[in-house]
Amino acid sequence: MSMSRLAHATRMLRPVGGQRLLRPAAACQAVRRWGSSGLPPPITALTDDEEMMRDSAAKFAQEMLAPRTIAMDRAGQMDAEVVQALFENGLMGIEVPQESGGMGLGFTAACLAVEEVAKVDPGVAVVLDIQNTLLVTAFRRYGTEEQRAAYLGRLATDTLGSFCLSEPESGSDAFALKTRARREGGDWIIEGSKCWISNAQQAGLFVVFANAAPEKGHRGITAFVMERDNPGLQVGKKEDKLGIRASSTCELNFDACRVPASAVLGEVGEGYKMAIGLLNEGRIGIGAQMVGLAQGAYDYALRYICTRKQFGRPVADFQGMQFQYARARMEIEAARLLVYNAARLKESGRPFVQEAAMAKLKSSEVAGDVSSQCIDWLGGVGFTREFAAEKFYRDAKIGTIYEGTSNIQLATIGKLVRASYDDA
Repeated sequence: MSMSRLAHATRMLRPVGGQRLLRPAAACQAVRRWGSSGLPPPITALTDDEEMMRDSAAKFAQEMLAPRTIAMDRAGQMDAEVVQALFENGLMGIEVPQESGGMGLGFTAACLAVEEVAKVDPGVAVVLDIQNTLLVTAFRRYGTEEQRAAYLGRLATDTLGSFCLSEPESGSDAFALKTRARREGGDWIIEGSKCWISNAQQAGLFVVFANAAPEKGHRGITAFVMERDNPGLQVGKKEDKLGIRASSTCELNFDACRVPASAVLGEVGEGYKMAIGLLNEGRIGIGAQMVGLAQGAYDYALRYICTRKQFGRPVADFQGMQFQYARARMEIEAARLLVYNAARLKESGRPFVQEAAMAKLKSSEVAGDVSSQCIDWLGGVGFTREFAAEKFYRDAKIGTIYEGTSNIQLATIGKLVRASYDDA
């Protein structure tokens, strides 16, 4: 390795915000792949490990999901073998250390897996997104040594988790939650209810947010770890949703659920900070899901119009159509770049909240627009349930709603932009 290339690798290893940009092996990979110009690599440049994860997820999606997607959507139920295969293929513990049964890769690798799976079934993609960007991250960052030892291996190998924040009166105003936690001896007693809880039907582990000191407002909110077999936990009605139907979304009820003091995740009263931080990162994952959805719908429609003939030529050869799918491709790529940039910022320890909000907002809008156009390009068959285009269209709608509505993203962006001019 030349001295200039070695110097570039060394710069990539310097800590930024307390974290290294790349692990040593990844830095050497980067030098080999990106050359010796000394310039920063393009956002879309991937390490060998990231390419491996992307290709593995794509193969899984085509071989395991594609034959089942329509049936799972119609049944509103995820096949048990799909969940098992997610674990067996290493997709549920991408950032979990290898010694705990995970892949030991980074955040960008997790986003790439979400994107590839979403190209085939966004409903399955959200399952692995929540597992990786919310649950695994929660235990890696906030868990005690004992909690990490107890739960990370399970999350990577056999146990689905649920992130339990939303309530009937606590949606965008997430910290208006009514679920309460009170001390009783050395234990905590949790009472209340949750709604719109993803993965709840199959989950074996729940991270539950409850207010342990209501008089302190949101500063009393605390996260607790709860097992599915807790006697007071009831998984309620499963929602009959418009889209991402394979992913379960349920109500939860907590009837005097007793958990030990060791079940507190993070610090008492710090749950609101934890939720904000995790959701900021989770938005990048949802952005990846929406980019994958848009690309999947686009690829599906383009394959059709390149073979479908009208007036003696493929529909895709008409200039009016080319203008439409050229612009759609541009929008998908713009959204992808926003997502990848936010992921790289997060991974390198740099500020990323504004970029995450932009990525989530743009990608959800692009997914809705492109999936709608794809139905138009297919014509009448696009309006039938025999073709997957309508499923992509239905699945896209959730992107502007969950993990922060579009208005919440705009408010976040606006607040940060305004503050930047005060600092100027």
